[in-house]
Amino acid sequence: MWKGVRNALLLTALPFAMGSAAFAQEATLAKEAKDASAKIYFERCAGCHGVLRKGATGKNLEPANTQKLGQARLEKILTNGTDGGMVNFDDILTKDEIKNMATYIQMAPDVPPEWGIKEMTASWKVTAKPEDRPKKQMNKVNLKNVFSVTLRDSGEVALIDGDTKKIWTIIKTGYAVHISRLSASGRYVYVIGRDGKLDMIDLWMETPAVVATIKIGLDARSVETSKFKGFEDKYAVAGSYWPPQYVIMDGQDLKPLKIVSTRSITVDGEYHPEPRVASIVASLIKPEWVINLKETGLIKLVDYSDIKNLKETTIESAKFLHDGGWDSTKRYFLVAANASNKVAVVDTKDGKLAALVDTKSKPHPGRGANFVHPKFGPVWATSHLGADVITLIGTDPAKHKDQAWKVVAELKNHGSGSLFVKTHPKSKNLWADAPLFPEKDMAESVTVYNIDALDKGPEVINVAKMADLPETKAVKRVVQAEYNEKGDEVWFSIWAGKTDPSAIVVIDDKTRKVKAVIKDPKLITPTGKFNVYNTQHDVY
Repeated sequence: MWKGVRNALLLTALPFAMGSAAFAQEATLAKEAKDASAKIYFERCAGCHGVLRKGATGKNLEPANTQKLGQARLEKILTNGTDGGMVNFDDILTKDEIKNMATYIQMAPDVPPEWGIKEMTASWKVTAKPEDRPKKQMNKVNLKNVFSVTLRDSGEVALIDGDTKKIWTIIKTGYAVHISRLSASGRYVYVIGRDGKLDMIDLWMETPAVVATIKIGLDARSVETSKFKGFEDKYAVAGSYWPPQYVIMDGQDLKPLKIVSTRSITVDGEYHPEPRVASIVASLIKPEWVINLKETGLIKLVDYSDIKNLKETTIESAKFLHDGGWDSTKRYFLVAANASNKVAVVDTKDGKLAALVDTKSKPHPGRGANFVHPKFGPVWATSHLGADVITLIGTDPAKHKDQAWKVVAELKNHGSGSLFVKTHPKSKNLWADAPLFPEKDMAESVTVYNIDALDKGPEVINVAKMADLPETKAVKRVVQAEYNEKGDEVWFSIWAGKTDPSAIVVIDDKTRKVKAVIKDPKLITPTGKFNVYNTQHDVY
């Protein structure tokens, strides 16, 4: 994957527009070292810092800033990580790789090529036409309780039977799949890799397989389908980090139909060349997608009822938009503007911004978590990359007007560096991870609260120890709680080193005791897990 992108990057690289001759001599790498560093940057850094290194969740890494820090300081930061949510790389990269990366980010960033309809169409493949696919489910697996599990560093997803805890099949995909989304019918799983490769998997086959694939860009993270009545399974939409754009496709075979650029002016009034598509969700009350543009702080409500005459409603919020989810009514969408320390609330019925809620540093909810607070009524929760709290925001303007769109409580998390918070309508527990916290024990643990007794404080559980994996240099980061379809089990990934044993720990949600540990040499760096039913219906 990277070889072609790398060559294109090198061919289109811009000269050192701002660098002095002295700097050009100091910050240089041999071609082999530069190519290797470019690959590492794409795989490990670009998601937070941007392809052009202008920053978002992570800091701006343009040479004007990195040169001030200097080689030694940069190496130290890369080695040890930061309290703001950047992991330590000393258990991921070698000392030479860290040294070269510190030099690489002092050099002018390469500018990748564009990726349009010609390139997309050339990459588009249909391996099983819609008319040639099964007319009914050909396997006996309980599809509602299947988990699509990202195997980050192997470029695969594992489909795991949630009833038997057995790996059903492993499917080759793009690199570091960021998310799995379901068609409205629950039949198709759409998975998108960081390399822009989108794969459509048919769960009705005797053994699920990719039936269509397309490369929608060079760097991507979001995909969604059409879910409004009458449009079920009709369209798919995917957003890319580079080029900054989204593409609408046929939901049955991924044929590209329309590309829309996201380059525009930020909420601060400045032009930005790289407004990446951070997250996309589908409305159930309108034929509409909510598309969040990271760098501009703009939220697009995209009406897909007539894609030839596409209508967008543009909502100004705050920078830099990232992940978010629905409130319990699925009328209001809440999304983290993590560099502004805010959560933006969109009323999708009225098509307007309902509120900007101030929070602690760098909210990072995943989809968030909805539950009924004993005192404040319905709330939505987010954890934080930059603070050791779980923030609760009131979400009921009808019956709890005084609490609506306000922070009603902050619960103690066991650390900052959290990526996900989760509960389930049938659960009394609220779970939060902290995989990016610098301290090993905290990164390997989770916080869990009893929703009915929040004032009693949390229990902190070291989930990594439950997996009983051999000791290695790598931190066994515990990431992303995901419930099974019944809501009585919660699954956690043990995200260890690329060459280290990993696992998935299944915990009984009522007793909080380990119920099963899924181990297999093929489970290479499992991270995100997406239960079919919960993902299909946005249950969180």
